[in-house]
Amino acid sequence: MHEAPIVQIGNLKFDLALILTVIVSGIIVFALAKLATRNLSVENPGKLQNFMEWVVEFVQGLISSTMDYKKGAPFLSLGLTLIMFIFVSNLLGLPLVIPFKYTDPAAANFFGFPLTTVLDGLNSGKEYVEVGWWKSPTADAASAMGLALIVFVLVHFLGIVKNPKHYFGHYFKPFFFFFPINLIEQFSKLLTHGMRLFGNIFAGEVLISVLLKMSTLWFGAGAIASVLGLIVWQGFSLFVGTIQAFVFTILAMVYISQSLETDEDH
Repeated sequence: MHEAPIVQIGNLKFDLALILTVIVSGIIVFALAKLATRNLSVENPGKLQNFMEWVVEFVQGLISSTMDYKKGAPFLSLGLTLIMFIFVSNLLGLPLVIPFKYTDPAAANFFGFPLTTVLDGLNSGKEYVEVGWWKSPTADAASAMGLALIVFVLVHFLGIVKNPKHYFGHYFKPFFFFFPINLIEQFSKLLTHGMRLFGNIFAGEVLISVLLKMSTLWFGAGAIASVLGLIVWQGFSLFVGTIQAFVFTILAMVYISQSLETDEDH
């Protein structure tokens, strides 16, 4: 695998590839939404409008399947944002972008800030260091866990503000000594919510990188086989990326519905 373009500013380290692709994902989602709603028409809707209406109806269905839609309607925008951003982010790493090779320490900088991963590699005796400037944002644990943390904070905020009696009471059910187990359960939800997304997308990109490298190193039948495998795996990655966007979003709605539950709902 190639290295990440890391720069250090003070005591903080920043992954430039992650920052770049998060911004690109946001721009793509914003542009899709803007173009789809630019010329709304009831009688003759365009293809993008039809697509966006289908996405809205799909997310409405997700919400309705997890809670009463009257309760869930305020979270439609959140669901739309999550499923579109994650879907685009999951697929952003599919285009085949060859890692950049750095051989000169002087060239390993970004607007004057040195790329620490490159300098560390070259200083350790490597002839060159390959740096990947393009990847799926969700193939990075920081991004995936950041999305999960947003949902986690929102869920517990809603529980405390909207439904404090049930929220605090459920930590001591079915018996008071279950409190540590119920507390661990909440943090395990955060971990599994983010790491499931990260693990699936990261694993797919690792295999794409391996197959890409094999196709450039091998010759003849081996190269053809690796290229065919790369095409097949990219198709499968498209499927996995779609499923993971769905899974993350519906789990977010499930957790929100649980935070809005009352004792009368049982």
